[in-house]
Amino acid sequence: MGSEGAAGTSTFVIKWINFLTTLNNTHNWNNLKACLVKSQDCAKLSKKYKTLKKYKAAKLTPIEAGCCRPPSECDYPAVNASYYDLSYHPASSNKDCKLYKNKKTIRCYNCDSCKAGVAQYMKTEWRVVAIFNVVLFVVLSIVYFVGCCARRNAASSCSKA
Repeated sequence: MGSEGAAGTSTFVIKWINFLTTLNNTHNWNNLKACLVKSQDCAKLSKKYKTLKKYKAAKLTPIEAGCCRPPSECDYPAVNASYYDLSYHPASSNKDCKLYKNKKTIRCYNCDSCKAGVAQYMKTEWRVVAIFNVVLFVVLSIVYFVGCCARRNAASSCSKA
């Protein structure tokens, strides 16, 4: 049983690595990035959080945290929810610090933190969709079973008559 668990884990890891490789593919990422820019999630942050205090206290989604702001280790001071003072030299050597721009179409969309945020979001959403599919399957199976029983009962009552 222990080896089955390890094999299942390694299969999951391989699938996750394949998914991340697909996500990192430049063509795929550019298509996804275009959707992220069009969704204007980052632009909505300044409307959602009117003050800097509310923004700093907010629990951001993985996409908002990864794509709409520089990584916290960069230590750029936030001016508001959608603008950072980039005149400071980043406190970290993380390449995402240099990739972040305040421009609406750039932000941190090319950052690894954004890709990680998208991956986390997809993982969560896929789990919800999987649960929904299982529930739907169970409901449809019950409806099918009840229909079969009703048909069988109707057929047997017709043959008795």
